[in-house]
Amino acid sequence: MMTSREIVRRTLEYTGPERVARSFGDSDFCSTHCTANTHATKWEEIGGGRWERLDEWGNTWGRVDPTSKGEVTKGVLEDLSAVDSYEFPDYSRPEDYACVRERRAQALDKWLIGGMPGFDFNIARKMRKLDQYLMDLVLEADRTHELHDHIDVMLEDMIRNYAAAGVDSVMFPEDWGTQNQTLINPDMWQEEFYPRFEKLCGLAHNLGIKVFMHSCGKIEDIVPGLMEAGIDVLQFDQPDLHGINMLADHQKRGKITFWCPVDIQKTLQQRDEIVIRNRAKEMLDRLWRGRGGFIAGYYGDNASIGLEPKWQNYACDEFRKPGTSAPTLRGNAWPRASM
Repeated sequence: MMTSREIVRRTLEYTGPERVARSFGDSDFCSTHCTANTHATKWEEIGGGRWERLDEWGNTWGRVDPTSKGEVTKGVLEDLSAVDSYEFPDYSRPEDYACVRERRAQALDKWLIGGMPGFDFNIARKMRKLDQYLMDLVLEADRTHELHDHIDVMLEDMIRNYAAAGVDSVMFPEDWGTQNQTLINPDMWQEEFYPRFEKLCGLAHNLGIKVFMHSCGKIEDIVPGLMEAGIDVLQFDQPDLHGINMLADHQKRGKITFWCPVDIQKTLQQRDEIVIRNRAKEMLDRLWRGRGGFIAGYYGDNASIGLEPKWQNYACDEFRKPGTSAPTLRGNAWPRASM
């Protein structure tokens, strides 16, 4: 019987895991984070039912209740000229990854994911707030490029230390899309961000680890570029925004793995057991196909999407069903028709 670690590896390589990799129930994954000192503070009530905290970069977050995630209300960089004097968190110290090494030793059979705060876009958009940052990309291109350079150095330190501490992959969130389109022009993405993705993914791969990326929204325009740059797994909570057939088409171009629950906004919200089960089956038939390329996901906050757990459990039940042995491979590669 394959370990979880082997199931995930074979999933990414399209070499026939014995079952579908999954992130629910007895999950095939465990996660870890480093303990580097940052600017982060805890939430504090500031009066009038309002709460505030600082994140790792020093951005101010606010919320109007005691439990929600909140949002950035003030970026730490009021002007891009402050980049040169800004003190980035130091992720270069190997001793800050001791807990990662401990986690590796405790979970040898699991696929270990080292959490990262994002790549350039997710970090810089908070330091400047999104609307201002999108203008910066056009009006302050040189200064924004400089900010990205600083961030990349910090991310390279994280990747090196995570790899040395024994993770199997790193994973970062970066929400590139709205419900309708990618947030920036695809040509700008290709010019400013593609080379950075390629460099960071290349570093990770050279160190023997994979790169997982979560993104919300419709990002169809940049998926081919993400694949080419070296992203190994794309985690989508709304796969229906892209379309299951479109995701399957991407798999014909390269060994990209999609990690998805049944769509949390379209399919699950129908609260229809048959519809949910059928969509889960379709995802397996189109994206997994016995060879790999698909990880069955679970959205971890049912309350925030207004659902009882039973609706996702129907999908999980279907995801568990495919057989316990993979189809026969021809040598080390799948026949073209399977791709």
